[in-house]
Amino acid sequence: MNLVYINSTNGLSKAALETVTYAKKLGGEVLVVTNGNASADTLSTLGAYGASGVLQDPSIDGQDPSQLVKLVAAAAQKANASTIVFSHDLVGKAVAPRLSVRLKAGLVAGAVALPEADGSIKVNVFSGKAFGFVRVNSSVRIISLLPNSIQPEQTSGSCSVEAFDGQAGTSSIVVKATKKPEGAIALPEAELVVSAGRGLKGPENWGMVEDLASALGAATACSRPVADIGWRPHHEHVGQTGVAIRPNLYIAAGISGAIQHLAGVNGSKVIVVINTDAEAPFFKAADYGIVGDAFEVLPRFTEAVKRFKAAQH
Repeated sequence: MNLVYINSTNGLSKAALETVTYAKKLGGEVLVVTNGNASADTLSTLGAYGASGVLQDPSIDGQDPSQLVKLVAAAAQKANASTIVFSHDLVGKAVAPRLSVRLKAGLVAGAVALPEADGSIKVNVFSGKAFGFVRVNSSVRIISLLPNSIQPEQTSGSCSVEAFDGQAGTSSIVVKATKKPEGAIALPEAELVVSAGRGLKGPENWGMVEDLASALGAATACSRPVADIGWRPHHEHVGQTGVAIRPNLYIAAGISGAIQHLAGVNGSKVIVVINTDAEAPFFKAADYGIVGDAFEVLPRFTEAVKRFKAAQH
């Protein structure tokens, strides 16, 4: 039995669908355990991605990792699970290692592919600069899947949803306030991202970035200096000390490409760099590069996207 943990407090994220699909591809039956108060109708749609059932504990809000460890451990015992799958996000990073100790189960953190023939699993190492292969010898294994490593695969059908008491106790964490990122597309969920740095010279010029993002249906991001000086909100900062992303397309304008920034974006499938400096380090990591002024390139890029989309209709 494969057990998948998802947080459905704010609905079903793309990462949640990826983990269920991944667990199904591992072979065998898939059971999902979740906290939050998502409706049964919403949770039952997980059946289309391979889940045979969902255990839901609505009493847990998901803010306290120690509660989630108890919840998943109780579900694993109930299901006699041999594999437990998380998304390698902030929650997964906080819960999976604790659960590994509790269950004496080997942990594969940051998996990017299904197991090889010998059972080893490919993972990102050194902030995405290399790959490693990890094999677990314990009777129970835990895998955290890097977002956007596989695509969700939907068929048809639904699954049952069962109320479940994870015996998680009272949370020791009190949330005083919550500030949610603005924007229609959450950055960690985005498949297309347009980012910019200090090369744009000021926040008043960010309209060019937003116009291209709007034309592409992409999320916007920025480098750390841009967030630190207040040009853009901190939740848009991508890099080693910000949000790590793995979109299908990452467009960077006016960013030199320091190693700290690369560590957060080098998992992108395709990287496009726009910079006036032909010697900018970012070009070494780019799949496509444009040596030019972002003030000229971005508007032309946006118009080209609009013309292309208009021609498709």
